[in-house]
Amino acid sequence: MPDLIAPTARLHAAWLDAHAEWGPGRHEDGFGLEPADDVISPAGFAAWVARLLEHSDPAEPLDACTYRWIVEDGRVLGGIALRHGNSDYIRWAGHIGYGIRPSARRRGLATWALGRMLAEARTLGLDRVLAVCAVDNAASATTIERCGGVLEGVGKTPFGPARRYWIDL
Repeated sequence: MPDLIAPTARLHAAWLDAHAEWGPGRHEDGFGLEPADDVISPAGFAAWVARLLEHSDPAEPLDACTYRWIVEDGRVLGGIALRHGNSDYIRWAGHIGYGIRPSARRRGLATWALGRMLAEARTLGLDRVLAVCAVDNAASATTIERCGGVLEGVGKTPFGPARRYWIDL
C-alpha cells in the first residue's frame, strides 16, 4: 500500500531514482521543483525539502502549498501539491498538480492521491478546487473526472492549451 507523506530529506536517494526515470525537462508536476533547485547534492536537496515544507503554511493565503510524496516500500512513486490560495499562478495552473513516475503509472495512484488531497482541501476550508491538465493528457483527464471534476473548458497556460476542471468539495 502506498503512503502519502510530507517531503523528507531521508528519501534523497529514492527521490533521485524517480527523478532519473522522468529524464530531463520540466515535467515532475506535484513536486514544486524549480529550475534553480539543487536536488543532486544532499545539502541542496535538504534546502529544497525545507522550502517545500515552509510553503505549506496555510497562514500564507496567496502562495501556500501542501506538498505530499507518494511512497511505497521506500520508493518515491510520485508527488502531489495542493495550492491553498488564489494567486495568478493558481488561476492558470490550478489548485492541484500531480505527477506519477512512468514505471508506477496505470495503478490508480493519481486517483488515490487526488482523492486524499481533496479531503485535505476540505479541511483547509476550500469549497471547490481547480484541476488543470494538458489537452493531450487523457490519463490525467480521466483521473480528474473520476474524482468529480467537471470540465469548464480549455484555456491557455504558459505550457500550451489545457483542460480546466472544477471539483466541488
